[in-house]
Amino acid sequence: MNLQQLRYVVATAEHRTMTDAARSLYIAQPALSRAIRDLERELGMTLFARSGRGVVVTAQGRRVVKLAREALDAVAEIEALATQGNSSGAELRIASTPSLEPGLAGRLLPAYAAEHPGIRVHIVRCEGREGVVSAVREQRADLGLTDLPVPTDLVSHPLERQEIVLISPPGLDLPDPVPVARLDGMRLVLPAPGNPRRREFDQIFATYGVRPIPAVESDERRGWLRAVREGRASLLWYRGMAEQAARAGLVIRSLDPSLRKIIAVVHARRRLPATAQDFVALAEGGSAA
Repeated sequence: MNLQQLRYVVATAEHRTMTDAARSLYIAQPALSRAIRDLERELGMTLFARSGRGVVVTAQGRRVVKLAREALDAVAEIEALATQGNSSGAELRIASTPSLEPGLAGRLLPAYAAEHPGIRVHIVRCEGREGVVSAVREQRADLGLTDLPVPTDLVSHPLERQEIVLISPPGLDLPDPVPVARLDGMRLVLPAPGNPRRREFDQIFATYGVRPIPAVESDERRGWLRAVREGRASLLWYRGMAEQAARAGLVIRSLDPSLRKIIAVVHARRRLPATAQDFVALAEGGSAA
């Protein structure tokens, strides 16, 4: 038995399919299956029951997974001890969406750097909430900054409620704030159908009984503001994007009633390295949620 096998067991339990677990570990699926079978043979017990749609953790497997997590957490603590005497070698990786990165860089990171000047902070840029979740699950990031909700296998620490605003080309005859009812028939830039964020917007529209016109349907965020600048449509997005939109000559308006999303720091359900624990404590201490 070795640490690599323990990581394989934990990843398989978290993802519930060999294919997804192998992808998160950056190994081939047959290699993962073989390693799990070898460990089961060595232990003389079945950890995962195979099914058509994936795997199910057995009763014995749940105990092994729990102990494997504890062992990996202990290894992480030992590694953290090795860096405590040399903080210049420590690193914190934070996954963030483009719209939330300005707030992260402008408020949280300077405060963290002031208290922990020896820690290198690396921002893992992700396209949307799903990208942040994947980065945290695959351990490419220690923490993630995104809006809620996130899957239940992640822990969330709410920080603030960020306003959703209407970003429009100049010249539109609209009040400020804009009644949500005025979105009915309005040309909007929207995520592509089937995207989880699109489903959230569709739910908002259904709640208020409005039916905007999807003028642009795309998950390529870099083209959203361009579409607004070209006068093709308006865009619903966070107040955090307002500065960038205002520099582009666009008009920012609030909505009535106000629509807000909860922004949170998220992480996997395992013991965090000391650098990440300190960041979460600082963020919660200064949150305005």
